[in-house]
Amino acid sequence: MVEGKKSINFLKAMLYLLPALVLMAIFTFYPLIDTFIISFKEQYDNVTGAYSSIGFENYQRIFSAGNQFVLCLCNTMVIVFASVPVSILLSLLIAVALNSIKPLQRFFQTVFFLPYVTNTIAIGMVFSIVFESHQGLANTIITSLGGSNVNWLGGNIQGVTLGNNLFNPDNALFTPQWFTSMIVLMVYIIWNSLPFKILILLSALQSIDKQYYQAAQIDGTSKFRIFSRITVPLLSPQIFYLLITSFIGAFKEYTSVVAIFGEGAQSVGHRHNMATVVWYIYDKIGSSDATEMGLAAAGAVVLFAIIMFFTAINGYVGKKRVHY
Repeated sequence: MVEGKKSINFLKAMLYLLPALVLMAIFTFYPLIDTFIISFKEQYDNVTGAYSSIGFENYQRIFSAGNQFVLCLCNTMVIVFASVPVSILLSLLIAVALNSIKPLQRFFQTVFFLPYVTNTIAIGMVFSIVFESHQGLANTIITSLGGSNVNWLGGNIQGVTLGNNLFNPDNALFTPQWFTSMIVLMVYIIWNSLPFKILILLSALQSIDKQYYQAAQIDGTSKFRIFSRITVPLLSPQIFYLLITSFIGAFKEYTSVVAIFGEGAQSVGHRHNMATVVWYIYDKIGSSDATEMGLAAAGAVVLFAIIMFFTAINGYVGKKRVHY
């Protein structure tokens, strides 16, 4: 009787899950498999479905010297490894500060959460105005303090010598133009990603048993030691969750680039130097050349593999460092 009841419950569960599984099969699993197959079709024409042969030509082309994919991948890596640690650290400090204050706590929570419910493109337009080269708010503050205007979105740093090695004008990545434009992009990404992280960490902080802090205060433990030995370990599951989701989100960064630099993903005077991998994929999908769909598929597969690799590393580290 018990076994029969389990079978009936299993069939009921599968029946309830069937609509979701069908939708996932159509809109998730099938596109993933199809993209993987297309990435190996050489000279694939997405209009007719014709291709010349099966091979690694698309992967060779995206990693060739004249292709933009390597530049886009480098930009994406910089965004990931600069924005994720900074945003998580800032959100943790802000969440702790919000949790420790009582007056106007709800007001500050609302203020910090506003970017999360604001249109991304609208925020990007505001940032474009703030960092406008001549009359933007950033340059107004700089000039009021005795500095000179910085052409943020064009990348021309006036009065600053960056040398000829790392920031070589002949290097498409590390020019003054790329550097200042990346600063604007980083500020935007970090600021826009803070609200969700603060909300998660703040809710977790408010659920921590106060007895831990009371015992530490009785022992005369310093605030820094309380933070590092009690707060951070007890928040490690939430921090680990945010780390994984932030890595995945940063690797897929696209809207922030388009919001600030437009559909061409270019700062003033240089074409496509702020593009990311996802921008590259969309650019190839929308190309007038139907045979570039294979490049888009190869780029998507490479990005998928990179995300899976870093997710696996985070999972391995999480097993050793996260305290549940």
